[in-house]
Amino acid sequence: MIKSILLSVDGSAYTDTVLRYGIHCSKACDALLRVLTVIDVRIFEWAVAAGADGFVPILPSAVFQEESRRMLDERASAVLDKCRNILQTEKCKFELHKISGPPVDVICEQALTVDLVIIGARGEFARWESKMIGATIEAVTRLCNKSMLIVDKEFTTPSKILMAYDGSPNANRALSITGFMAKKLNIPITVLTITDQAEHGRNVLREAERYLGPYEVGIDTAIASGAADEAIVGYAEIHNFDIIAMGAYGHSRIREAILGSNTEQIIRKSMVPVLLAK
Repeated sequence: MIKSILLSVDGSAYTDTVLRYGIHCSKACDALLRVLTVIDVRIFEWAVAAGADGFVPILPSAVFQEESRRMLDERASAVLDKCRNILQTEKCKFELHKISGPPVDVICEQALTVDLVIIGARGEFARWESKMIGATIEAVTRLCNKSMLIVDKEFTTPSKILMAYDGSPNANRALSITGFMAKKLNIPITVLTITDQAEHGRNVLREAERYLGPYEVGIDTAIASGAADEAIVGYAEIHNFDIIAMGAYGHSRIREAILGSNTEQIIRKSMVPVLLAK
């Protein structure tokens, strides 16, 4: 099911962690790693200068563009060289790709040829973003049509998965990749549903158990109540889970504009990787 994995790296503090999770998954699944770094061309399109009348577009000079491209190209090459050395030492199957373009567009396009994308929760400006997810990450999680593993700055060998399940179509689709990953990594799954109605919760959990049964992994279940994002992240933290798995963006953008997105909040608050199934 997972035979190729895209690793999106940018030289930030998250690059090493993306590599480590990619290596771990690659060895478990015997998968090819496609390592991608993007040279962001948006800096060459226009610059802005603040004046008395506001912001005025100013085209960068040819010298500025040439020097900037050279520096970014050298930086991207250095990132890939570091990745090559690590992956060769780990004896992984891999490819290296350096592509110029808007990061979101390039990542989503390259994702079309893989089964899973691994990316850091924040990018090269992470030091200033605190726990806010980066704009690129948010856009990629929405637009990419492949499942994604969004990781933080520390690697931990996965020992158990928390699967957030509410019986929705998106959550149901998440069961297959969660079961597959648990089987390949040889780790158990706890299925968690958030509800104030105990009987409904038990029915939802039985459905998930029936689905996951053929994967022959350890399965536990739990019910919690409260706001979904806080309950899921809190349960994972209290019980020391290493991955949170869930379906991505289960509600309309109109609802999200009013109430916010559980998916975005969980990515922002979680201290462990989040596996988003598409």
